[in-house]
Amino acid sequence: MSPKSPLLWFFVLVLLISVVTLFGPPEQSLGPNVRVVYLHGAWVWTALIGILAAGVSGMLALLTRNQALHGWSAALGRTGLFFWLTYLPLSLWAMQSNWNGLFLAEPRWRVAIVFALGGLGLQIFLAIMRDLNLTALGNMIFASGLMVALSRTEQVMHPASPILESDAVRIQVFFAGLTLLALLAAWQMTRWLVQRERA
Repeated sequence: MSPKSPLLWFFVLVLLISVVTLFGPPEQSLGPNVRVVYLHGAWVWTALIGILAAGVSGMLALLTRNQALHGWSAALGRTGLFFWLTYLPLSLWAMQSNWNGLFLAEPRWRVAIVFALGGLGLQIFLAIMRDLNLTALGNMIFASGLMVALSRTEQVMHPASPILESDAVRIQVFFAGLTLLALLAAWQMTRWLVQRERA
């Protein structure tokens, strides 16, 4: 693997994220177990941004008929789904380590599962069809549906944004840095997928 390969940089960034997470600041209520919550939060924000970017680039691709934007929409859709799927075990880990159990009836968790399965089915279908316009439209619809579903989903145990609402600046700064690293990893994965399609 070339030192300039986006895939190599993706793995390097994932390793760096794992190490950085170990040094996350403990929180008064959850103690050091909050570190998995930081990671879970950064991962889900990265997934949401990737999925939303796939939808926006898909809409722009359809409007402008720009081939490059079509490629970016396809790659971003797959990257966003990857982070969405891998956020699910992190969510279970966060539940188990901080609340000593899995609350699978939590509405946000149910939405996450539905869109994980739906997104996986959609991306497999789009990969088989290999139609740029269909991919752009699919990513637009999926992103819109997810955003609407999340805005209407009741929150039981899952707080809206506990870190952003926190008064601890060091926690907010750490979380912002962790999210930035996750976004950089997502960017490298997206670049690799685009390069793969062009090869």
